[in-house]
Formats: sequence, structure tokens, C-alpha cells
Amino acid sequence: MAKGEGAESGSAAGLLPTGILQTGERPAQVKMREPKKKQQLSICNKLCYAVGGAPYQVTGCALGFFLQIYLLDVAQVDPFFASIILFVGRAWDAVTDPLVGFFISKSSWTRLGRLMPWIIFSTPLAIIAYFLIWFVPDISWGQTVWYLVFYCLFETLVTCFHVPYSALTMFISTEQSERDSATAYRMTVEVLGTVLGTAIQGQIVGQADTPCLQDSNGSVVASEGANRTHSTTSLKRTQNAYLLAAGVIASIYVICAVILTLGVREHREPYEAQQAEPISFFRGLRLVMNHGPYVKLIAGFLFTSLAFMLVEGNFALFCTYTLGFRNEFQNLLLAIMLSATLTIPFWQWFLTRFGKKTAVYIGISSAVPFLILMALMESNLIVTYIVAVAAGISVAAAFLLPWSMLPDVIDDFHLKQPQSHGTEPIFFSFYVFFTKFASGVSLGISTLSLDFAGYQTRGCSQPARVKFTLKMLVTMAPIVLILLGLLLFKLYPIDEEKRRQNKKALQALRDEASSSGCSDTDSTELASIL
Repeated sequence: MAKGEGAESGSAAGLLPTGILQTGERPAQVKMREPKKKQQLSICNKLCYAVGGAPYQVTGCALGFFLQIYLLDVAQVDPFFASIILFVGRAWDAVTDPLVGFFISKSSWTRLGRLMPWIIFSTPLAIIAYFLIWFVPDISWGQTVWYLVFYCLFETLVTCFHVPYSALTMFISTEQSERDSATAYRMTVEVLGTVLGTAIQGQIVGQADTPCLQDSNGSVVASEGANRTHSTTSLKRTQNAYLLAAGVIASIYVICAVILTLGVREHREPYEAQQAEPISFFRGLRLVMNHGPYVKLIAGFLFTSLAFMLVEGNFALFCTYTLGFRNEFQNLLLAIMLSATLTIPFWQWFLTRFGKKTAVYIGISSAVPFLILMALMESNLIVTYIVAVAAGISVAAAFLLPWSMLPDVIDDFHLKQPQSHGTEPIFFSFYVFFTKFASGVSLGISTLSLDFAGYQTRGCSQPARVKFTLKMLVTMAPIVLILLGLLLFKLYPIDEEKRRQNKKALQALRDEASSSGCSDTDSTELASIL
């Protein structure tokens, strides 16, 4: 209908005398022909957007590294029930992503946008649930239910924050270059968030470590009675330390959410505003899962993510038992994260200069030589630090590239399915779901492998089979998974030429929608002239 009105406007203009057209009565048409300015994001906008990625990483690191030891040694939950809490919580965390994506896809645009309300209203509830995870209730019979409820509740609420935040990438600007730049800022802040979460939790609650003891036979075993021998005052001080750390991290969560809300504006696509209501979730899901580039991108990064998560999940044990650097783990982890943080700008420049597929091949494969060196070398602290710094370079590429490439896939989908708008949360929620699925798989493989090898819980040293298993989990298994992922990336069809074509086609679609929106104004003004 808008195009028809524009055609009538042009026909009416043809009936006007030439003198009238030359004396300034065509302002609407001249304005319509002016090229539309690009949606440039200021550095402040990008920083405000990037800060929104910190809450998920800060809380995720604190829970990932410290929740297990907290449940066993501080809350003194039975190990069997602690394993149920951790497993169910992780499984529920993966399930909530597509569920939240479903409800977001049903959301309507408001004055604040379609995604921002989810971020705003989930934040206060999330920090309450997070704080209660680290609180020890005086109800021994109901502790398992307490932690299971609040762990699952927090994972649900943080998903209500993170899924719309991830999808917000598509709505901060219509320019690919601006979205890529904002993603680089975001990845830098997220890596800093992992460093911050580990540092805050580690420094405040480091006193909660359980010592290991050597029995009369000389074998090293875990100190199962360590918590029982702690005085009540010491245990209470440890519990308060966890609460203090939770309070600090919860404050960071709130500050970041406020900065994101005040500093970022959600933009709606011009052509989307003229269309009907979004398609149903299940129809959108079917279309998304049948989109070839999305499936190939997920498959490639599923293997590479699994590789890096195997390294991440077993790095502490590998440093402690295989390399013998029990007191150097935190410093090595800091070296990896700082290296990743400092090299993200380099990878942003690299993918802009040479293309994203090239960045994937070089960035992720650069970890392979150093993993081989780690597998072959003897225990050497200097070489280990060099490998840690080199690993950080690849971690930066693994952080940045998936989130930088996903918007390209969504743009390609919009061109092939122009009537299927409102599917962005589906793309992002299922991408996060598969990433968490990879994390769960890596955790299961590692635990089973170490159990079969005879791992001694909280031992000061481990049998030779455990050391060898750890070396395989941190070196050879990730190498195989990285190579498989890179082979799958050969099938990924969106190269730089395809990106440029999609960008031009989308810009033409936006210009057409904008000029159609101007046609109503043109018709009104021309009618008044007539």
C-alpha cells in the first residue's frame, strides 16, 4: 500500500506546472532523495553496551570455580546431594535459554524497546537469588532444596538478562561494522569480567580452602574431617567471607545493568516496523534450524568451544597435579585472561582487514602448536607461562569470533526470509544453549575419565594414570576437537564477498522502507499544492 501511495504522489507531481516545481514546492521529495545517515555509535555507546556483558561473566566465574567447594566445605551439604544440585542446576541453565527465547519472541515493542524490559526487570530479582545462593540457612534438613531452588532461580533470571542482551547486538545499529566494533568492546569487557569474578571471589574467600593430609601409610588423601575440626568461629568467618564476595559481585551486577540501560538505545529496523506481528516461535525455530549458515556455524563452534572448555575445566587440576604448580594456578589463569583481554583489539583489527573466516582459521588453530608443546614438555614454569600467554591469544579469538559472526548469519536469514522478523532471540538463545551443552559434555567427559583413572578427591598428589589422563584432556583431546571444528568451518558459506552483498541488499531494503514511509508525507504536501 505504501508503494501505491508513493506512485500516486509521483503522478500528481507530473500534473504540476514546471514553474511551481522549480520554486521550492518539492521539499519533501528532495528530502526523500537525501542519503540516509549511517547509525554511528560513539565510544560511549559501545562502552555502555559492552559493560552489560560483565554481569553474566562475573557471576558465572564465581559459581563455576567456587560453588562446589562452597557446598561441600562451607554449607557442608552431603556430596551426593551436592552433585544433584550442580547437575540439575547446569541442566536447567541450558534449558532456560530456548524457553526465554520463546517468551522474548512473543514480546511486543514498548517505549523502552522489546529487549530492554527483560534486562531491567530481571536484574533486582537476580541479585537477590544470587546472594541467597551464598547464604547458609539454619535448616539442615532443607539445605538441598534451598540451594537447588535458588541456583535454578538465579540461572533462570540471569538468562532473562543475557539472552536479550545478546540479541541486543542486532538492535544497537543497522551497520555491520558498528556491530562488529561493539562486539569487540563487549568481548574485551567480558574477558575482564572473568578476571574480575575470579579475582574478587578468590581473594575474599581464599581462606575457605580445605587442606589435604597424608595418612599413616604415606598415601595422600583428602581431609574429609577438615570442616568438622574447624571451630564455629572460623566456619562462621568463612561463611561471612562468601556473603561479602556475593555482595560485591551483586553490586557490580547492578551497576553494569544501570549503565547498560542508560547508555544504550534499542533501534527497530525500518522495514520491520511496517510488517505484521512476529511469526510464531515454533515456525521461527523451524526456519532458523533449517538455515544452512546457522547450522554450520553452530557445528563448527560446538567442537572448538568443547575444546577450549576441556582446557578450562581441567586447567587447575593439570597445573596442580601433572605440572606440580599448586601455588601458581591463579597466576597462570591471570596470565591467560590478561593476554586474551589485550589481544581482542588485535583480532578485531585482523578480522576487519583479512575477514572473519581467515581469523577463525588462524586465531583458533594458533593454540595447536602450544598444546602440543604442553603435551611433550617436562614441568617447566617459564615455558608454562609462555604457553599460558599464547593460549590467551586463542581464547580471545574464541571469545570474539562467534559473537561477531552470528549477526552476519542473522542478516543472511533476513534476506532469505524477509517476512520472518522477530527471530533474533531464537538465534542467540539456541546458540547459548549449544554452548552450555558443550560445557556440560566437557564436564561429564572429564569427570568420568578421571573417575576411571582413579582420581583421589582433594588429594595432594595423584596416581600416574590420573596425571596422564589430565594431560590428554588438556592437550590431545582439544587438538582433535579444534581440527574437527576447523574442517566444519570450510562449509560455512558467508565469506567477505557474501557479507558485502548482504550489506548492500539490506541497505536497499532499509532505504525502500524509509522512502515508503516518506511517501505519505509527499502525497499530503503535493495534494495541498494542487
